[in-house]
Amino acid sequence: MAWALKLPLTDEVIESGLVQDFDASLSGIGQELGAGAYSMSDVLALPIFKQEESNLPPDSDNKILPFQYVLCAPTSPAVKLHDETLTYLNQGQSYEIRMLDNRKIGELPEITGKMVKSIIRVVFHDRRLQYTEHQQLEGWRWNRPGDRILDLDIPMSVGIIDPRANPTQLNTVEFLWDPSKRTSVFIQVHCISTEFTMRKHGGEKGVPFRIQIDTFKENENGEYTEHLHSASCQVKVFKPKGADRKQKTDREKMEKRAPQEKEKYQPSYETTILTECSPWPEVTYVNNSPSPGFNSTHNSFPVAEGNGSPNHQPEPVVPVADNLLPTATPQDAQQWLHRNRFSPFCRLFTNFSGADLLKLTREDVIQICGPADGIRLFNALKGRVVRPRLTIYVCQESQQAREQHPKHENGDAAASTFFVYHAIYLEELTVTELTEKIAHLFSISPRQINQIFKQGPTGIHVLVSDEMIQNFQDEVCFVLDTMKDDTSDGYHIILK
Repeated sequence: MAWALKLPLTDEVIESGLVQDFDASLSGIGQELGAGAYSMSDVLALPIFKQEESNLPPDSDNKILPFQYVLCAPTSPAVKLHDETLTYLNQGQSYEIRMLDNRKIGELPEITGKMVKSIIRVVFHDRRLQYTEHQQLEGWRWNRPGDRILDLDIPMSVGIIDPRANPTQLNTVEFLWDPSKRTSVFIQVHCISTEFTMRKHGGEKGVPFRIQIDTFKENENGEYTEHLHSASCQVKVFKPKGADRKQKTDREKMEKRAPQEKEKYQPSYETTILTECSPWPEVTYVNNSPSPGFNSTHNSFPVAEGNGSPNHQPEPVVPVADNLLPTATPQDAQQWLHRNRFSPFCRLFTNFSGADLLKLTREDVIQICGPADGIRLFNALKGRVVRPRLTIYVCQESQQAREQHPKHENGDAAASTFFVYHAIYLEELTVTELTEKIAHLFSISPRQINQIFKQGPTGIHVLVSDEMIQNFQDEVCFVLDTMKDDTSDGYHIILK
Protein backbone atom coordinates (compact mmCIF):
# COMPACT_ATOMS: atom_id res chain seq x y z
CA MET A 1 0.00 0.00 0.00
CA ALA A 2 1.01 3.60 -0.52
CA TRP A 3 1.17 4.40 3.16
CA ALA A 4 3.61 1.57 3.73
CA LEU A 5 6.09 3.16 1.36
CA LYS A 6 6.41 6.20 3.69
CA LEU A 7 7.69 4.21 6.61
CA PRO A 8 11.36 4.25 5.68
CA LEU A 9 11.52 8.07 5.67
CA THR A 10 14.08 9.51 8.06
CA ASP A 11 13.16 11.64 11.09
CA GLU A 12 14.64 14.76 9.45
CA VAL A 13 12.29 14.49 6.48
CA ILE A 14 9.26 14.02 8.69
CA GLU A 15 10.20 17.00 10.85
CA SER A 16 10.77 19.18 7.81
CA GLY A 17 7.35 18.32 6.42
CA LEU A 18 5.62 19.11 9.69
CA VAL A 19 7.30 22.49 9.92
CA GLN A 20 6.20 23.39 6.38
CA ASP A 21 2.61 22.36 7.09
CA PHE A 22 2.56 24.39 10.32
CA ASP A 23 3.96 27.50 8.59
CA ALA A 24 1.36 27.19 5.86
CA SER A 25 -1.43 26.97 8.42
CA LEU A 26 -0.19 30.09 10.23
CA SER A 27 0.07 32.10 7.03
CA GLY A 28 -3.47 31.20 6.17
CA ILE A 29 -4.92 32.49 9.41
CA GLY A 30 -4.32 36.14 8.67
CA GLN A 31 -5.61 35.77 5.14
CA GLU A 32 -8.85 34.18 6.30
CA LEU A 33 -9.55 36.79 8.90
CA GLY A 34 -8.81 39.61 6.52
CA ALA A 35 -10.86 38.13 3.73
CA GLY A 36 -14.18 38.79 5.35
CA ALA A 37 -14.72 35.72 7.53
CA TYR A 38 -16.39 36.88 10.71
CA SER A 39 -14.26 38.01 13.62
CA MET A 40 -15.05 37.65 17.33
CA SER A 41 -16.35 41.23 17.47
CA ASP A 42 -18.78 40.38 14.65
CA VAL A 43 -19.99 37.34 16.55
CA LEU A 44 -20.51 39.36 19.71
CA ALA A 45 -22.50 41.88 17.70
CA LEU A 46 -25.15 39.31 16.83
CA PRO A 47 -28.55 39.97 18.46
CA ILE A 48 -28.36 36.80 20.60
CA PHE A 49 -25.27 38.18 22.35
CA LYS A 50 -26.65 41.68 22.88
CA GLN A 51 -28.44 42.56 26.09
CA GLU A 52 -29.95 45.75 24.72
CA GLU A 53 -30.55 47.01 21.22
CA SER A 54 -28.37 49.92 20.24
CA ASN A 55 -29.89 53.37 20.49
CA LEU A 56 -27.66 54.80 17.81
CA PRO A 57 -29.31 56.08 14.66
CA PRO A 58 -28.52 53.92 11.61
CA ASP A 59 -26.75 56.71 9.72
CA SER A 60 -24.29 57.62 12.48
CA ASP A 61 -21.22 56.00 10.87
CA ASN A 62 -18.40 58.41 10.01
CA LYS A 63 -20.58 61.38 10.96
CA ILE A 64 -19.18 64.32 12.89
CA LEU A 65 -21.67 65.25 15.56
CA PRO A 66 -22.62 68.92 15.99
CA PHE A 67 -22.20 68.85 19.77
CA GLN A 68 -20.28 66.87 22.33
CA TYR A 69 -21.12 66.52 26.02
CA VAL A 70 -18.42 65.51 28.51
CA LEU A 71 -19.27 64.41 32.05
CA CYS A 72 -16.35 65.22 34.35
CA ALA A 73 -16.32 61.91 36.24
CA PRO A 74 -14.01 58.90 35.65
CA THR A 75 -15.22 55.72 34.00
CA SER A 76 -14.98 52.36 35.74
CA PRO A 77 -11.97 50.15 34.87
CA ALA A 78 -14.06 47.00 35.37
CA VAL A 79 -15.87 47.26 32.02
CA LYS A 80 -15.11 44.87 29.18
CA LEU A 81 -13.87 46.15 25.85
CA HIS A 82 -17.06 45.81 23.84
CA ASP A 83 -19.40 47.02 26.62
CA GLU A 84 -20.63 50.56 27.20
CA THR A 85 -18.70 52.64 29.69
CA LEU A 86 -20.02 52.88 33.25
CA THR A 87 -19.52 55.88 35.54
CA TYR A 88 -20.05 56.02 39.29
CA LEU A 89 -21.58 59.14 40.88
CA ASN A 90 -22.13 60.24 44.47
CA GLN A 91 -25.62 61.17 45.57
CA GLY A 92 -26.12 64.94 45.79
CA GLN A 93 -22.61 65.81 44.56
CA SER A 94 -22.24 68.42 41.82
CA TYR A 95 -20.76 67.09 38.57
CA GLU A 96 -19.76 69.21 35.61
CA ILE A 97 -21.02 68.50 32.10
CA ARG A 98 -19.15 70.47 29.43
CA MET A 99 -21.30 71.47 26.48
CA LEU A 100 -18.95 71.62 23.48
CA ASP A 101 -19.65 72.99 20.01
CA ASN A 102 -18.29 70.41 17.57
CA ARG A 103 -19.56 71.90 14.30
CA LYS A 104 -17.46 72.37 11.20
CA ILE A 105 -17.18 75.83 9.67
CA GLY A 106 -20.45 76.60 7.92
CA GLU A 107 -22.34 73.69 9.50
CA LEU A 108 -25.79 74.52 10.92
CA PRO A 109 -25.52 78.25 10.14
CA GLU A 110 -29.11 78.76 11.34
CA ILE A 111 -28.02 78.45 14.98
CA THR A 112 -24.99 80.72 14.68
CA GLY A 113 -25.38 83.55 17.16
CA LYS A 114 -28.58 82.01 18.54
CA MET A 115 -29.53 80.05 21.61
CA VAL A 116 -30.28 76.33 21.68
CA LYS A 117 -32.25 74.49 24.32
CA SER A 118 -30.92 71.41 26.10
CA ILE A 119 -32.95 69.06 28.29
CA ILE A 120 -31.09 66.82 30.74
CA ARG A 121 -32.82 63.78 32.21
CA VAL A 122 -31.97 60.88 34.45
CA VAL A 123 -33.74 57.81 33.05
CA PHE A 124 -33.55 54.06 33.56
CA HIS A 125 -31.06 51.99 31.58
CA ASP A 126 -32.96 48.70 31.92
CA ARG A 127 -35.80 48.27 29.46
CA ARG A 128 -37.99 46.64 32.12
CA LEU A 129 -37.83 49.76 34.29
CA GLN A 130 -38.31 52.06 31.29
CA TYR A 131 -41.73 50.51 30.69
CA THR A 132 -42.76 51.26 34.29
CA GLU A 133 -40.95 54.60 34.64
CA HIS A 134 -44.07 56.53 35.68
CA GLN A 135 -44.89 54.08 38.48
CA GLN A 136 -41.26 53.98 39.63
CA LEU A 137 -41.00 57.77 39.82
CA GLU A 138 -44.32 58.06 41.62
CA GLY A 139 -43.11 55.51 44.18
CA TRP A 140 -39.93 57.53 44.68
CA ARG A 141 -41.98 60.72 45.08
CA TRP A 142 -44.06 58.93 47.72
CA ASN A 143 -40.97 57.96 49.74
CA ARG A 144 -39.15 61.28 49.25
CA PRO A 145 -41.81 64.02 49.35
CA GLY A 146 -40.54 67.42 48.27
CA ASP A 147 -37.26 66.08 46.82
CA ARG A 148 -36.12 66.01 43.20
CA ILE A 149 -34.24 63.29 41.35
CA LEU A 150 -32.22 65.78 39.28
CA ASP A 151 -31.19 69.34 40.11
CA LEU A 152 -28.99 72.02 38.60
CA ASP A 153 -26.24 73.61 40.68
CA ILE A 154 -26.85 77.07 39.25
CA PRO A 155 -24.11 79.01 41.15
CA MET A 156 -21.41 76.71 39.75
CA SER A 157 -22.80 76.53 36.21
CA VAL A 158 -21.38 78.77 33.47
CA GLY A 159 -23.10 80.06 30.34
CA ILE A 160 -26.60 78.69 30.95
CA ILE A 161 -29.63 80.96 30.61
CA ASP A 162 -33.18 80.58 31.93
CA PRO A 163 -32.71 77.31 33.86
CA ARG A 164 -36.01 75.61 34.64
CA ALA A 165 -37.26 72.58 36.54
CA ASN A 166 -40.89 71.53 36.28
CA PRO A 167 -42.20 70.31 39.67
CA THR A 168 -44.09 67.47 37.96
CA GLN A 169 -40.95 66.17 36.20
CA LEU A 170 -38.57 65.27 39.01
CA ASN A 171 -35.94 63.76 36.72
CA THR A 172 -35.70 66.58 34.15
CA VAL A 173 -34.09 70.02 33.94
CA GLU A 174 -33.71 72.35 30.97
CA PHE A 175 -31.86 75.52 30.02
CA LEU A 176 -30.77 77.69 27.09
CA TRP A 177 -27.15 78.15 26.02
CA ASP A 178 -25.08 79.73 23.26
CA PRO A 179 -22.88 77.15 21.45
CA SER A 180 -20.34 79.84 20.56
CA LYS A 181 -19.62 80.54 24.24
CA ARG A 182 -18.12 78.42 26.97
CA THR A 183 -20.88 76.47 28.69
CA SER A 184 -20.63 74.11 31.64
CA VAL A 185 -23.61 72.87 33.59
CA PHE A 186 -23.33 71.25 37.01
CA ILE A 187 -25.90 68.61 37.92
CA GLN A 188 -26.84 66.81 41.13
CA VAL A 189 -28.50 63.39 41.19
CA HIS A 190 -30.40 62.79 44.43
CA CYS A 191 -31.63 59.22 43.93
CA ILE A 192 -29.41 56.17 44.41
CA SER A 193 -29.40 53.04 42.29
CA THR A 194 -30.50 50.68 45.09
CA GLU A 195 -33.75 52.63 45.60
CA PHE A 196 -35.20 50.92 42.52
CA THR A 197 -34.12 47.32 43.16
CA MET A 198 -36.88 44.74 43.44
CA ARG A 199 -35.84 43.22 46.78
CA LYS A 200 -34.30 45.09 49.67
CA HIS A 201 -32.22 42.52 51.53
CA GLY A 202 -28.94 44.38 51.83
CA GLY A 203 -25.93 44.08 49.54
CA GLU A 204 -28.03 44.09 46.37
CA LYS A 205 -26.69 45.60 43.17
CA GLY A 206 -28.20 48.92 42.21
CA VAL A 207 -29.87 49.50 38.87
CA PRO A 208 -28.00 51.58 36.28
CA PHE A 209 -29.31 54.93 35.09
CA ARG A 210 -28.73 56.92 31.94
CA ILE A 211 -27.95 60.62 31.80
CA GLN A 212 -29.37 61.83 28.50
CA ILE A 213 -29.10 65.27 26.91
CA ASP A 214 -31.40 66.33 24.07
CA THR A 215 -30.69 69.62 22.27
CA PHE A 216 -33.19 71.55 20.15
CA LYS A 217 -33.21 74.69 18.04
CA GLU A 218 -35.94 77.25 17.49
CA ASN A 219 -38.55 76.75 14.81
CA GLU A 220 -40.31 79.49 12.87
CA ASN A 221 -42.65 80.16 15.80
CA GLY A 222 -39.81 80.61 18.28
CA GLU A 223 -40.43 77.24 19.94
CA TYR A 224 -37.51 74.94 20.72
CA THR A 225 -38.88 71.79 19.09
CA GLU A 226 -36.51 71.02 16.18
CA HIS A 227 -34.16 68.25 17.30
CA LEU A 228 -30.42 68.76 16.76
CA HIS A 229 -28.56 66.17 18.78
CA SER A 230 -28.95 63.61 21.60
CA ALA A 231 -26.33 61.76 23.63
CA SER A 232 -26.29 59.69 26.81
CA CYS A 233 -24.07 57.65 29.14
CA GLN A 234 -24.58 54.91 31.70
CA VAL A 235 -24.13 55.73 35.40
CA LYS A 236 -24.73 54.26 38.82
CA VAL A 237 -25.41 56.49 41.81
CA PHE A 238 -24.20 55.65 45.31
CA LYS A 239 -24.61 57.22 48.71
CA PRO A 240 -22.09 60.01 49.46
CA LYS A 241 -18.47 58.76 49.09
CA GLY A 242 -19.79 55.40 47.85
CA ALA A 243 -18.77 56.09 44.24
CA ASP A 244 -15.18 56.78 45.29
CA ARG A 245 -15.03 53.51 47.26
CA LYS A 246 -16.51 51.55 44.34
CA GLN A 247 -14.02 53.09 41.89
CA LYS A 248 -11.17 52.17 44.23
CA THR A 249 -12.46 48.62 44.62
CA ASP A 250 -12.70 48.14 40.85
CA ARG A 251 -9.20 49.51 40.36
CA GLU A 252 -7.75 47.15 43.01
CA LYS A 253 -9.52 44.16 41.45
CA MET A 254 -8.10 44.97 38.03
CA GLU A 255 -4.58 45.31 39.44
CA LYS A 256 -4.80 41.76 40.79
CA ARG A 257 -5.75 40.29 37.41
CA ALA A 258 -3.26 38.68 35.10
CA PRO A 259 -1.98 40.81 32.18
CA GLN A 260 -3.90 38.63 29.70
CA GLU A 261 -7.12 39.26 31.62
CA LYS A 262 -6.51 43.01 31.82
CA GLU A 263 -6.44 43.22 28.04
CA LYS A 264 -10.11 42.25 27.96
CA TYR A 265 -11.12 45.38 29.90
CA GLN A 266 -11.27 49.06 29.04
CA PRO A 267 -8.91 51.50 30.74
CA SER A 268 -10.41 54.01 33.15
CA TYR A 269 -10.76 57.45 31.56
CA GLU A 270 -10.73 60.68 33.56
CA THR A 271 -13.94 61.91 31.90
CA THR A 272 -17.03 60.30 30.39
CA ILE A 273 -18.02 61.20 26.84
CA LEU A 274 -21.74 60.89 26.17
CA THR A 275 -22.38 58.82 23.04
CA GLU A 276 -24.98 59.66 20.42
CA CYS A 277 -28.43 58.15 20.86
CA SER A 278 -31.99 58.62 19.70
CA PRO A 279 -33.97 61.53 21.17
CA TRP A 280 -36.05 60.78 24.21
CA PRO A 281 -39.52 59.70 23.06
CA GLU A 282 -41.42 61.71 25.68
CA VAL A 283 -42.32 64.59 23.37
CA THR A 284 -44.41 66.19 26.12
CA TYR A 285 -41.14 67.31 27.71
CA VAL A 286 -40.26 69.32 24.63
CA ASN A 287 -42.49 72.33 24.69
CA ASN A 288 -42.27 76.05 24.93
CA SER A 289 -44.88 76.41 27.64
CA PRO A 290 -43.62 78.32 30.64
CA SER A 291 -42.40 76.06 33.40
CA PRO A 292 -41.60 77.21 36.91
CA GLY A 293 -38.11 78.59 37.38
CA PHE A 294 -35.83 77.64 40.24
CA ASN A 295 -36.54 80.84 42.17
CA SER A 296 -40.11 81.52 41.18
CA THR A 297 -42.01 79.33 43.63
CA HIS A 298 -42.15 81.76 46.53
CA ASN A 299 -44.98 84.23 46.90
CA SER A 300 -44.70 87.05 49.41
CA PHE A 301 -47.42 89.09 51.02
CA PRO A 302 -47.64 92.76 50.00
CA VAL A 303 -46.40 95.56 52.22
CA ALA A 304 -47.44 99.18 52.07
CA GLU A 305 -44.14 100.60 50.82
CA GLY A 306 -43.51 97.85 48.29
CA ASN A 307 -40.08 96.94 49.60
CA GLY A 308 -38.76 94.41 52.05
CA SER A 309 -35.87 94.09 54.42
CA PRO A 310 -32.98 91.88 53.40
CA ASN A 311 -32.94 90.52 56.94
CA HIS A 312 -36.67 89.86 57.01
CA GLN A 313 -37.66 87.71 54.05
CA PRO A 314 -41.44 87.62 53.71
CA GLU A 315 -43.03 84.21 54.11
CA PRO A 316 -45.28 82.53 51.57
CA VAL A 317 -48.95 83.21 51.91
CA VAL A 318 -50.98 80.05 52.45
CA PRO A 319 -54.12 80.26 50.31
CA VAL A 320 -56.48 79.32 53.09
CA ALA A 321 -59.45 80.70 51.15
CA ASP A 322 -58.66 78.70 48.00
CA ASN A 323 -61.61 76.37 48.34
CA LEU A 324 -62.89 74.41 45.36
CA LEU A 325 -66.45 75.47 44.49
CA PRO A 326 -69.13 73.12 43.17
CA THR A 327 -69.59 75.44 40.19
CA ALA A 328 -65.96 75.01 39.07
CA THR A 329 -65.52 73.75 35.52
CA PRO A 330 -63.11 70.88 34.71
CA GLN A 331 -60.54 73.49 33.65
CA ASP A 332 -60.95 75.34 36.95
CA ALA A 333 -60.62 72.04 38.82
CA GLN A 334 -57.35 71.29 37.00
CA GLN A 335 -55.94 74.70 37.98
CA TRP A 336 -57.03 74.16 41.58
CA LEU A 337 -55.23 70.80 41.66
CA HIS A 338 -52.05 72.45 40.34
CA ARG A 339 -52.20 75.28 42.88
CA ASN A 340 -52.63 72.87 45.76
CA ARG A 341 -49.78 70.55 44.73
CA PHE A 342 -51.85 67.72 43.30
CA SER A 343 -50.34 67.91 39.81
CA PRO A 344 -49.54 64.15 39.58
CA PHE A 345 -53.27 63.39 39.75
CA CYS A 346 -54.45 65.93 37.17
CA ARG A 347 -54.57 63.27 34.47
CA LEU A 348 -56.77 61.04 36.65
CA PHE A 349 -59.24 63.88 37.23
CA THR A 350 -59.14 65.32 33.71
CA ASN A 351 -62.92 65.43 33.21
CA PHE A 352 -63.89 66.05 36.84
CA SER A 353 -65.69 69.29 37.64
CA GLY A 354 -65.73 70.89 41.07
CA ALA A 355 -68.99 69.14 41.92
CA ASP A 356 -67.57 65.78 40.85
CA LEU A 357 -64.53 66.14 43.10
CA LEU A 358 -66.56 67.34 46.08
CA LYS A 359 -68.84 64.29 45.82
CA LEU A 360 -65.92 61.92 46.38
CA THR A 361 -65.83 60.25 49.78
CA ARG A 362 -62.72 59.87 51.90
CA GLU A 363 -62.47 56.21 50.92
CA ASP A 364 -62.80 57.09 47.22
CA VAL A 365 -59.97 59.61 47.32
CA ILE A 366 -57.65 57.29 49.29
CA GLN A 367 -58.31 54.45 46.85
CA ILE A 368 -57.49 56.69 43.87
CA CYS A 369 -54.50 58.64 45.25
CA GLY A 370 -53.14 56.40 47.99
CA PRO A 371 -53.25 56.98 51.76
CA ALA A 372 -50.95 60.01 52.13
CA ASP A 373 -52.01 62.11 49.16
CA GLY A 374 -55.59 60.86 49.44
CA ILE A 375 -56.02 62.20 52.96
CA ARG A 376 -54.35 65.48 51.96
CA LEU A 377 -56.63 65.87 48.95
CA PHE A 378 -59.74 65.04 50.97
CA ASN A 379 -58.85 67.65 53.60
CA ALA A 380 -58.19 70.23 50.88
CA LEU A 381 -61.54 69.50 49.22
CA LYS A 382 -63.34 69.96 52.52
CA GLY A 383 -61.45 73.18 53.27
CA ARG A 384 -59.93 71.95 56.50
CA VAL A 385 -57.27 74.30 57.89
CA VAL A 386 -54.43 73.16 60.14
CA ARG A 387 -54.52 74.79 63.57
CA PRO A 388 -51.56 77.18 64.06
CA ARG A 389 -49.00 76.52 66.79
CA LEU A 390 -49.70 79.82 68.55
CA THR A 391 -52.50 82.39 68.32
CA ILE A 392 -52.22 85.87 69.86
CA TYR A 393 -54.62 88.81 69.73
CA VAL A 394 -53.29 92.34 69.32
CA CYS A 395 -54.83 95.80 69.28
CA GLN A 396 -53.33 99.18 68.49
CA GLU A 397 -53.72 101.66 71.31
CA SER A 398 -54.71 104.40 68.84
CA GLN A 399 -57.59 102.25 67.59
CA GLN A 400 -59.33 102.07 70.91
CA ALA A 401 -62.96 103.12 70.62
CA ARG A 402 -64.90 104.48 73.55
CA GLU A 403 -68.64 104.66 74.00
CA GLN A 404 -70.24 106.92 76.57
CA HIS A 405 -73.27 105.18 78.05
CA PRO A 406 -76.18 107.04 79.72
CA LYS A 407 -76.06 107.83 83.41
CA HIS A 408 -77.20 105.14 85.80
CA GLU A 409 -79.94 105.69 88.35
CA ASN A 410 -77.36 106.75 90.91
CA GLY A 411 -76.21 109.55 88.57
CA ASP A 412 -72.77 108.11 87.84
CA ALA A 413 -71.62 108.08 84.25
CA ALA A 414 -70.46 104.64 83.24
CA ALA A 415 -67.84 104.73 80.56
CA SER A 416 -67.13 101.38 78.95
CA THR A 417 -64.09 100.85 76.75
CA PHE A 418 -63.83 98.18 74.06
CA PHE A 419 -60.84 97.34 71.88
CA VAL A 420 -60.75 96.03 68.31
CA TYR A 421 -58.36 93.07 68.27
CA HIS A 422 -56.74 91.24 65.39
CA ALA A 423 -55.61 87.63 65.40
CA ILE A 424 -52.01 86.74 64.56
CA TYR A 425 -51.18 83.11 63.81
CA LEU A 426 -47.60 81.97 64.37
CA GLU A 427 -45.98 78.75 63.12
CA GLU A 428 -42.23 79.32 63.52
CA LEU A 429 -42.51 81.10 66.92
CA THR A 430 -39.69 83.56 66.14
CA VAL A 431 -39.25 87.31 66.53
CA THR A 432 -38.77 87.60 62.76
CA GLU A 433 -42.11 85.94 62.10
CA LEU A 434 -43.90 88.10 64.70
CA THR A 435 -42.34 91.26 63.22
CA GLU A 436 -43.51 90.37 59.72
CA LYS A 437 -47.02 89.51 60.89
CA ILE A 438 -47.39 92.80 62.80
CA ALA A 439 -46.01 94.77 59.84
CA HIS A 440 -48.37 93.03 57.44
CA LEU A 441 -51.34 93.51 59.77
CA PHE A 442 -50.86 97.28 59.95
CA SER A 443 -49.61 97.75 56.35
CA ILE A 444 -46.09 98.88 57.11
CA SER A 445 -42.69 97.60 56.07
CA PRO A 446 -40.95 95.16 58.45
CA ARG A 447 -37.90 97.43 58.20
CA GLN A 448 -39.80 100.11 60.13
CA ILE A 449 -39.98 97.86 63.21
CA ASN A 450 -36.62 97.90 64.95
CA GLN A 451 -37.36 95.96 68.13
CA ILE A 452 -40.30 94.47 70.01
CA PHE A 453 -40.59 94.80 73.80
CA LYS A 454 -43.00 93.30 76.30
CA GLN A 455 -44.06 95.41 79.26
CA GLY A 456 -43.02 93.63 82.42
CA PRO A 457 -43.43 94.21 86.14
CA THR A 458 -43.29 97.82 87.31
CA GLY A 459 -43.53 98.96 83.68
CA ILE A 460 -40.09 97.73 82.58
CA HIS A 461 -39.53 96.94 78.89
CA VAL A 462 -38.29 93.36 78.27
CA LEU A 463 -36.81 92.62 74.84
CA VAL A 464 -38.86 89.93 73.12
CA SER A 465 -36.82 86.91 72.03
CA ASP A 466 -37.63 83.64 70.26
CA GLU A 467 -37.64 81.84 73.60
CA MET A 468 -40.09 84.33 75.08
CA ILE A 469 -42.49 83.85 72.16
CA GLN A 470 -42.26 80.08 72.57
CA ASN A 471 -43.46 80.54 76.16
CA PHE A 472 -46.44 82.76 75.30
CA GLN A 473 -49.77 81.33 76.33
CA ASP A 474 -52.07 80.47 73.45
CA GLU A 475 -54.69 83.14 72.69
CA VAL A 476 -52.99 85.75 74.88
CA CYS A 477 -54.06 89.39 74.34
CA PHE A 478 -51.78 92.39 73.87
CA VAL A 479 -52.28 96.11 73.34
CA LEU A 480 -49.65 97.46 70.96
CA ASP A 481 -47.97 100.77 71.67
CA THR A 482 -45.35 102.36 69.46
CA MET A 483 -42.29 104.33 70.50
CA LYS A 484 -40.16 106.36 68.08
CA ASP A 485 -36.55 105.26 67.79
CA ASP A 486 -34.36 108.33 68.27
CA THR A 487 -31.45 106.82 66.34
CA SER A 488 -33.34 105.92 63.16
CA ASP A 489 -36.60 106.37 61.31
CA GLY A 490 -38.00 103.15 62.76
CA TYR A 491 -40.22 102.36 65.72
CA HIS A 492 -40.21 100.10 68.72
CA ILE A 493 -43.30 97.99 69.41
CA ILE A 494 -44.36 97.52 73.02
CA LEU A 495 -46.69 94.65 73.97
CA LYS A 496 -48.80 95.62 76.98
